[in-house]
Amino acid sequence: MFPIRDHNPSTRTPYVTLTLIGVNVAVFLFGLVLFQTEREMNQLYFNYAMIPLRISGGEGYAGLVTSIFLHGGFMHLGGNMLFLWIFGDNLEDEMGHIPFLTFYLACGIGASLLQLASAPMSPVPTVGASGAIAGVMGGYLLLFPKAKVDILIIFIVFFRILPLPAWIMLAIWFALQLFGGLHIDTSAGGIAYWAHAGGFIIGFLATLPLWARRGGVRFWDRTQGHPPHPEAGYGRSNIPRVRRR
Repeated sequence: MFPIRDHNPSTRTPYVTLTLIGVNVAVFLFGLVLFQTEREMNQLYFNYAMIPLRISGGEGYAGLVTSIFLHGGFMHLGGNMLFLWIFGDNLEDEMGHIPFLTFYLACGIGASLLQLASAPMSPVPTVGASGAIAGVMGGYLLLFPKAKVDILIIFIVFFRILPLPAWIMLAIWFALQLFGGLHIDTSAGGIAYWAHAGGFIIGFLATLPLWARRGGVRFWDRTQGHPPHPEAGYGRSNIPRVRRR
């Protein structure tokens, strides 16, 4: 189960979201070209990933930032960039370009710190934009809880696209991350559940001032929990065709 699009095109070009996607893709391709052996990749992760053991020992602090732009494979990169594209443009639309970039980086660093706190002696490198993007999802949930998101549900050989309110999809996602953090030991590697859950909470809390300035609950009353512009219309396909205005 994963989202493929929302029904809410932004009202202006999301330059920061597009730039972040471009930078992440460029860094990944750069790594594939220049670091082809296992030893070279290990050195890349040692230098630029977030390694809890190194930070606990007083070094490698730059990894809190640089790790946000590293990914472990095509699926890791593709999934993260899909989530960023779906949820990032509307949040950038509301926050503005530079505030959104600051928000994104703060969520990513905060998520890395929470992952560090969960396993401070782990020697396993942590990489990926997931924590920052989780923050974007937390902010999206607060501002647009009823925005429609198309979810692709795959069960063995059957699949279906189902439009769901954002709060349902994001609540399920957050619950899965929280469950993973509480029940799965990731100190030896795997999904950084605490970075995901922590980034989501940080993003939600960091968006509260913007939500309050928009009127808080009155903002929801005015927009019915949707981005404050018309939703994308449906074509003949079961998948709505989303056009930027």
